[in-house]
Amino acid sequence: MVTPELPKFRTYAYGTDAAQKIDAYWRDKGAGAEARPVVLFLHGGYWLHGDKGGGWKYVARRLTEEGFVVLSANYRLAPRAHWPAQRDDALSALDFVRRHARLWNADPSRVAVMGSSAGGQLATQLGALGKGGRRVRGVVALSPPNNPFLAFKDGAKPGATATQRKLRRAVVDLLDCTPGAAPGPGTEPGAGTEAGTGDGGEPGTGTDCWPLVDDASTLTHVSRGDAPMLLMHGTGDFVPVAQSTGLAAALRAAGVKTTVKTVDGRLHASQLLTDPDTYPTIVSWLKSHLKK
Repeated sequence: MVTPELPKFRTYAYGTDAAQKIDAYWRDKGAGAEARPVVLFLHGGYWLHGDKGGGWKYVARRLTEEGFVVLSANYRLAPRAHWPAQRDDALSALDFVRRHARLWNADPSRVAVMGSSAGGQLATQLGALGKGGRRVRGVVALSPPNNPFLAFKDGAKPGATATQRKLRRAVVDLLDCTPGAAPGPGTEPGAGTEAGTGDGGEPGTGTDCWPLVDDASTLTHVSRGDAPMLLMHGTGDFVPVAQSTGLAAALRAAGVKTTVKTVDGRLHASQLLTDPDTYPTIVSWLKSHLKK
């Protein structure tokens, strides 16, 4: 069996901060070759850690075999940088990709964004913020905590796992504040349910946190002009599957084409790729939404 040749690889700076780096993976098809569609990847890691390389570089290489140019971006992490710095960096990385697409013979009009876990939340933000459908052709998100406040609440429930408690603390680091009880008539931003003293909110703390809580929830930004999304989630994930099904319901209600694929078990983020249907589903969906 012949081993496929590795794609070309180069790291670029898309900003002045040390964290604002992006890796490009592409295959040189020669002069005159048709420009190829692009996938911008955003890593996970609780918004606190993670890297554009790691195991995802193998996924990037595989996607180049399918005809995509892949860009994998780092972004500023909490607690050194707070929300919305992470989303700002993702937007800047996307702008960099568009402006320099010719370097990789990529088509800047055919771009999708894909993210895992915290990176999935950033990916859905890019697809929903403003007229997200004008920004990207589609979004693929694996195990995204689309509403950080729900993750914050889950970490305070009796029986919360260590990872859920870690995610709760990460939300505080991300926002640089502790969400208190919901303001106003008692509705929590982006969640559509009542918030009170027993739901994980903390009365008397973080009342000025709510604009950030609201902004960090992708549900807040849902509108008819959003990009179509493929949301993938494990049924027993420590980030509850409701994070994806809830966003999907809001998107569909707004008239946005949305697909949810669930995988049985506690698989989270990259672990979803151990399911034999996950990768083919991603590739098929990307090809469908990035075709000319």
